[in-house]
Amino acid sequence: MNKKLTLSQIKEGVEHYVGHRVRLQANKSRKRVVVREGVIEEIYPSIFVIKVDEANRNPRKMSFCYSDLLTHNIELFLCENDENIVYG
Repeated sequence: MNKKLTLSQIKEGVEHYVGHRVRLQANKSRKRVVVREGVIEEIYPSIFVIKVDEANRNPRKMSFCYSDLLTHNIELFLCENDENIVYG
């Protein structure tokens, strides 16, 4: 059974993984899914920042709201064991 999470619970979950390497899967539109790898670099009250490594370019930072995780617009997985960071 799926457990409903609040934004504060999601934020606490992300806080535990600051500095860890993650795989980000973002649903951009109906058929377009973007997958990137990076490190959770910083967290703030309403957003978190991931430093993304790109093959032929300099690393860049992407920021996301915790509500993106709540609504499943993005999903975060640990690179070490492919574990989903947020369950819900």
